[in-house]
Amino acid sequence: VQLQASGGGLVQPGGSLRLSCAASGSNINRMGWFRQAPGKQRELVATAFSNGNTDYLDSVKGRFTISRDSAKNTVTLQMNSLKREDTAAYYCYCDVHGSVRLYYGQGTQVTVSS
Repeated sequence: VQLQASGGGLVQPGGSLRLSCAASGSNINRMGWFRQAPGKQRELVATAFSNGNTDYLDSVKGRFTISRDSAKNTVTLQMNSLKREDTAAYYCYCDVHGSVRLYYGQGTQVTVSS
């Protein structure tokens, strides 16, 4: 499985960005996003499950929305009302049914600054 992420960039506090990710392969189970800021632990930001359910990190609930097209194996993360503390490298991830292995895309930088 390979993942290709796009999006990210520099935005002012309160602004919006969209991240997109496409996965190759089949039998994809979860798709979502981790993030990691310098000197901080990696956080699981959002997940879209194959059954349509979603899950979010508490600090992004109400601001971020994950959506998935299972037919195309793509996932997007719409990030609104961005805060400085959202600054991080964001990594798309997925796994496949029947396996515990996680696959990661290349990181894309999100910087929230005035």
